[in-house]
Amino acid sequence: YEEGLARSKHSKKPLMVIHHLEECPYSQALRKAFASSPEIQQMAQEDFIMLNLVHSSSDDNMAPDGHYVPRILFVDPSMTVRADLTGKYGNRMYAYEPEDISTCE
Repeated sequence: YEEGLARSKHSKKPLMVIHHLEECPYSQALRKAFASSPEIQQMAQEDFIMLNLVHSSSDDNMAPDGHYVPRILFVDPSMTVRADLTGKYGNRMYAYEPEDISTCE
C-alpha cells in the first residue's frame, strides 16, 4: 500500500485501490469482469496506479464507510481519498458489482 501511494505521488497518476478477498464470490465476479473488459485493462495500464489489497490496510482512510469487499477507492496523487467517486449503493458507497463495470469505464 505504501509503495502504491509513493508510485502515485511520483507518477502523478491516481491510485485505484481494489479491496477484495480470494474466497469471496463477489470479489471473484468483479475480478473476472475487470479482466474481460479491454477498456478497464487499458485504463488500468495507462491512467492509474492499480493496487489490489487482499488484506485490509491499517490506514483508516481506506475504509471510510466500512470494511466490506469488494470495494474500490480512488486516491489522488496528493494522497487524498476521493469521496466524490463512489458507486451507486447508498449503504456501501465504494462497492461495485460486475454489472457496474460500465460505470468504471
